[in-house]
Amino acid sequence: MKKYLYSLVLAAVMCGNSLFAQSVDQGKKFYYYERYKSAKDAFEKTLAANPNDIVATYWLGQTLIELNDSSAAKELYQKALTTNGNAPILLVGMGHIELKEGRKEEARQRFETALSLTKYKDINIANAIGHAMTESKNGDAQYVIDKLTPITQQKGFNNPTTWLVIGDAYRKLVDGGNAVQAYQKALAIDPNNAAAKHRIGKIYMTQGNADIFIPTLQDAVKADPNYGPSYFELYYYYFNRDINKAKDYYDRYMAVTDATPANDYEKTAILFASRRYDEAISTANGNIAKLGAEADPKYYKLIAYCYDEKKDSIQAKNYLDQYFTKQKPDAFIPKDYEFRAKLYAKFPGNETQALASYDQAIALDTSLDSRLDLIASAAALAKKSGNRSLEAKYLGQAYNSKKSPSNVDLYNWGSSNYQAGQYKTADSIFVAYTEKYPNEIFGYLWHARSLQAQDTAMTQGLAVPAYEKLAEVSRSLDPVKYKGQAVSAYFYLVSYYNDIKKDKATAIKYLDKVLEVDPGNPDAARIKDILSKPPKKAAGAKG
Repeated sequence: MKKYLYSLVLAAVMCGNSLFAQSVDQGKKFYYYERYKSAKDAFEKTLAANPNDIVATYWLGQTLIELNDSSAAKELYQKALTTNGNAPILLVGMGHIELKEGRKEEARQRFETALSLTKYKDINIANAIGHAMTESKNGDAQYVIDKLTPITQQKGFNNPTTWLVIGDAYRKLVDGGNAVQAYQKALAIDPNNAAAKHRIGKIYMTQGNADIFIPTLQDAVKADPNYGPSYFELYYYYFNRDINKAKDYYDRYMAVTDATPANDYEKTAILFASRRYDEAISTANGNIAKLGAEADPKYYKLIAYCYDEKKDSIQAKNYLDQYFTKQKPDAFIPKDYEFRAKLYAKFPGNETQALASYDQAIALDTSLDSRLDLIASAAALAKKSGNRSLEAKYLGQAYNSKKSPSNVDLYNWGSSNYQAGQYKTADSIFVAYTEKYPNEIFGYLWHARSLQAQDTAMTQGLAVPAYEKLAEVSRSLDPVKYKGQAVSAYFYLVSYYNDIKKDKATAIKYLDKVLEVDPGNPDAARIKDILSKPPKKAAGAKG
């Protein structure tokens, strides 16, 4: 009987341990799918039954971090470390918190201790450290690559998560090529790894390459129909392009995700995208009233967009100002600042604030194409507001950001500096224009004019060589097309030599050049006649 009872107890214990393991594994799967509410419930259930489960403790802490509750995660790890001070996985969790707090040296020490305790052989510890380093803005991505890459070269290695973490490290270093290669190596181990496909898609999304990222995200959900993050990205992409496709992807996303307040916001956003502005405003205000201080600040932004579409700029500005007051600084996206810039530009006297918002959008945007669009919009607003100096700054940013800037880009940059009265800068740009485009007239013309503007009295003769060159180039490139440029250059030289140098002979020489180019020029003939006459004798002078 005792033996039978012992067998039942043993079976119950073994079954219990199995259930705990299943609960942790289920929680980790929820975490992988970014279903953090469900993951939290699973880990808390495990810890309620076994408070000393350090693996569940670690993953609960990670889940709390994802739920933006780092304080609770810190408290959890601190408490667990009081009884499990040498548990490597808990040291990594605490190091993650320290990284988020900016305590990089303390975090590094925790990580090295965890690696040492496991003799650098526990791949799960290495992956956890890599995740902490890549997830935190204070993390060292190169450290991750240096520590994890050798692991992938060990005999029998087959862990796709390690390659995912290495890919994340390269992505943190803005090395998309190596990041994609790392994710592809994860797929070589696990062809159905939706997270790897998703992250490849996100890299091409950042580059604005829809031809690659859309099918890549679609492949992710084909490989794993439960992978909600890819459905959400597809929904978000089509949100302003095809609301019907967006709704379809959102419905698929909702079928595999947790019910959260954020999802209620997206439902309201779909009303906006469907042009049901009054309904969206009413729903958003209702959620704000219901949730109070817990309401997502994005509701205020959504209402602002609705009023903007309804051509009510005053109300739009009112709600957008509330959004900027309530939203966390690190939660803003480039579009937020762009919207504020465009909205403020509608109110005379707010151009400075609008341009400051463009600067913030430009600084935050990682996509070259959209950043160039922002710069162009900012330059146009600066020009419209009469701030030509600021326009020149933006056009310079655009020129230096483009992979293959055109002659028009260079000309506009130089011209804006000239219009701003920044003649030395303009001159340097137009000199560069003559060097890069020697067979175009514009660089020579504005090089000369920029020097002339720096020496309006002509006393320094700054522009003389430039006007000589302009006349020469005008005649060599196309004497008919550029006759006007040659004539004006020669007249400048006539004025300089006659008025400043008191050298009539040289002035007459340049008048003759005018007549070579334009034989019927009445001004050249008249002035030459005047200069050619001998000076009048003074009254009473004897010959």
